[in-house]
Amino acid sequence: MKIIQKNLTLPPKRRGFYLITREVEKALGYPMGIQNGFCQVFIQHTSASLTINENADPTVRMDFETYFDKAVVEDDPDYRHNYEGSDDMPAHLKASILGCSLMIPVQNGRLALGIWQGIYLCEHRNAGGSRSLILTLMGA
Repeated sequence: MKIIQKNLTLPPKRRGFYLITREVEKALGYPMGIQNGFCQVFIQHTSASLTINENADPTVRMDFETYFDKAVVEDDPDYRHNYEGSDDMPAHLKASILGCSLMIPVQNGRLALGIWQGIYLCEHRNAGGSRSLILTLMGA
C-alpha cells in the first residue's frame, strides 16, 4: 500500500458553505499517485467543517446555512465559551455536528464522487481566516 500526503490552504471566506472539490483535486494532482484506494480530507480547525452534498444548485448551500443558523443560534445566554465573539461557540457546535474528516473512494486515479456530489468547506465563523486541510491518499 502506498500513502501520499498533501497540504492544502484555503483562503479566508466569510460564513457559508463553499464547494472546494476543484481545489482538492488540483492539490492531489492527476494522476493522483494511486489508482484505487481512499482519500481522506481532514480540516485542522474546530470552527469549520467538511461535508459532501449537492454540487450543482447553489441554493442547497444557502439552505444548509439557513438550517444550521436556526438549529444552533448565536447569543445563547447559556453558552459560557464566548471569548472570541457570539459566533464562536455556535461554530464549534456546527463543526462537531458536521465533522472534520471525509473518506472518499479513489477509482482509476480519481475521486469517486457521485455525479451530483461535491466537497463543501463549511465556514462557521463570520471571519474564520485561512483554513488548512491535510489530504491523505491510501491505496495502490
